[in-house]
Amino acid sequence: MASSEDDGAVDEKETNNRRRNRGAIATAWLTFYNIAMTAGWLVLAITMMRFYLQKGTHRGLYRSIAKTLKFFQTAALVEVGHCAIGIVRTSVIVTGVQVCSRIFMVWFIASSIRQVQSEESVILFLVVWTVTEISRYSYYTFNLLHQVPYFIKWARYNLFIVLYPLGVVGELLTIYAALPIVRRTAMYSLRLPNKYNVSFDYYYFLIIAMLSYIPLFPQLFFHMLRQRRKVLHGEVIVEKDD
Repeated sequence: MASSEDDGAVDEKETNNRRRNRGAIATAWLTFYNIAMTAGWLVLAITMMRFYLQKGTHRGLYRSIAKTLKFFQTAALVEVGHCAIGIVRTSVIVTGVQVCSRIFMVWFIASSIRQVQSEESVILFLVVWTVTEISRYSYYTFNLLHQVPYFIKWARYNLFIVLYPLGVVGELLTIYAALPIVRRTAMYSLRLPNKYNVSFDYYYFLIIAMLSYIPLFPQLFFHMLRQRRKVLHGEVIVEKDD
């Protein structure tokens, strides 16, 4: 008959095996997810370049990529789940703020207010997002495979210094362009009196959203600067999703 020490050794071995299996499954899933997202944003980049080369203008570009953009940007909600269940060790709050702000821009600004779709600011943040996401997801993919080409690491932790502020400028200018349209049409607003006895003004909500960039942008930007110092100066970090 096996002793209790033998039983304990067997239980520990089985626990370690289960952990390894869960780790392998999580790694396989994250690799698949990041490859898919890299491919999706590459498709967006190619579609945008082809549209501009054929048409010679950015007008109508947003409509040509809207469905693909909405699909892949909304799919990023999965990353919040990754953080919540612990397969990626990144703050749920940081990831949630970044993902949800992007989804808000896509669904409730650019797609909902057609008058702003031809604004140069929309093209600005689209280009910034696309370059950022291609470098980000490709970095995560190679990182999971433990083979990160230097130029991908360099792009991931250097391009954001310029792209992040430009993306914020594009987003803010787009929301600003939407304000008079929202005020005139009262879209998404709920005025008193109504059966719910609740008032909501989307115009002022957008102003508050713009003001929220003041405290949030520096925090997220300096977070990336800290990550850059750790990675490019050889300190060991675990990062799969920001």
